[in-house]
Amino acid sequence: MGFRVGRRPLIGAVLAGSMATLVGCSTSGSGSGASSQAHNLVIGTSVAPNALDPSTNSAAAIPQALLYNVYETLVKLDNNGAIKPLLATKWEQSDDGLTYTFNLQPQAKFASGAAVDANAVKTSFDRVMTEPKITSAIKQQIAPMAAVNVKDPTTVEVVLSQRSNNWLYYMAQAAGIVYDPTKINDIDKQPAGSGPFEMKEWHQNELVTLKRAGSYWGTPTKFDEVTFKSFTDPNAENAAMSSGDLDIISNVQAPQALSQFNDTSKYTILDGTTNSEVVMGFNHQKDAFQDIRVRQAINYAINRGDLLKTVAAGHGTLIGSMVPPTDPWYEDLSNTYGYDPDKARQLLKDAGHENNLTLALRVPTLPYATASATFVASALKDVGITVNVDQLDFTRWIDEVMTKSNYDLTIVGHAEGRDIIKWAEPGYYWHYNNPDFQKLIAEAETGPSDEQVGLMKQAARILATDAVADFLYLLANLVVTRADLEGVPKNLTSSSFDITSISSKNF
Repeated sequence: MGFRVGRRPLIGAVLAGSMATLVGCSTSGSGSGASSQAHNLVIGTSVAPNALDPSTNSAAAIPQALLYNVYETLVKLDNNGAIKPLLATKWEQSDDGLTYTFNLQPQAKFASGAAVDANAVKTSFDRVMTEPKITSAIKQQIAPMAAVNVKDPTTVEVVLSQRSNNWLYYMAQAAGIVYDPTKINDIDKQPAGSGPFEMKEWHQNELVTLKRAGSYWGTPTKFDEVTFKSFTDPNAENAAMSSGDLDIISNVQAPQALSQFNDTSKYTILDGTTNSEVVMGFNHQKDAFQDIRVRQAINYAINRGDLLKTVAAGHGTLIGSMVPPTDPWYEDLSNTYGYDPDKARQLLKDAGHENNLTLALRVPTLPYATASATFVASALKDVGITVNVDQLDFTRWIDEVMTKSNYDLTIVGHAEGRDIIKWAEPGYYWHYNNPDFQKLIAEAETGPSDEQVGLMKQAARILATDAVADFLYLLANLVVTRADLEGVPKNLTSSSFDITSISSKNF
């Protein structure tokens, strides 16, 4: 999964990272003047990396800063979600769908100077298949991989144990990173990739600064340094953009204040899409949520259209299930449980919870989550449910909610692509266990590719009708940039904030 942390929520099986490390020296400031001279960028985010290894920590802030920028994969997702070559120049799939053969870019090198060859791919893939500390999300994504065979220095073969309609897609994410095998034991302290940037500095949960790689094999970046800096206060982030201390806001946390950037001579506003479903999750281990009437009542009690206007100034998309509009199996299920507080009260009465249900809503201190929690608490109070809101810093939220399942309700954005599959894992923090749903997900993954869309639509409908959660809305990708910047991705199709295409009209 991926919870979206850096640029939004976090997502996947987010595991807590406790390491605090400082790499390198301090970063210089930005602003339009400084950036023009030094060719530096400072990007505002809602959360900075709490760790550095994206394979052992699922916090989305890590691949946001490092994927495609420091680390590269055999293939990558473009701005429209299409799979394109990166370290692989081309690939072939066998007729039975079990064998992929990749031809590698012969000029590709890691920052250390070592070649990105078939042995490096094998070392990286063997590691994610065997290392116990790899996240459950990546383990799930690479589960079909049975063997990685070196055919020659620039040809690698991956053999799957069963057909997988999603495996190549996941190879464009953190699961498919090719690490420098000469540095692979130290990537929790110093990332070692083949991308156009290297790590310069990291302050845990505060900022990460990348510097231009000395001799990148591909098209070099236009910038000398790029800093991802976190802001817990959206007003402070907007003020930093207005003053010139930021060059980009990676995702506007206070959409209501977007109008302050309407001056097109100074700013560009991008309003795109994401994979980030803002989900109010139910802890299905709790007795109350084992009764579908309670789950349905909560869905009926919340006017999601009004919530979207209140929390995000109307920016975003109502969904109704764990599927964004960019997925091939998307259907508009947002009206499965339309706003009907009277029906909510009746369902609660029928379930024996008329004015006697108290729930703990524990959320991370991310602006969209805390604002949504306030709206939800008021809406549920109106139908007779008492909600106690508890705001936790992100590291504690991971420990209390994700790890210990110490919650009744929670709100967070799940940003990893095609993360509907997390509902097929009873051990995931929602603890939802539906064999019919699990069977559909398995059949969609391993069956004929032309049946995948139909099966996934059935699975999405189960989540909607079973009221497994309240799927509040899909986060918009609201980006503000300096007016001179070009090539900033409008849509967020992967977990990366891809800075490799960004340039300036001024240099």
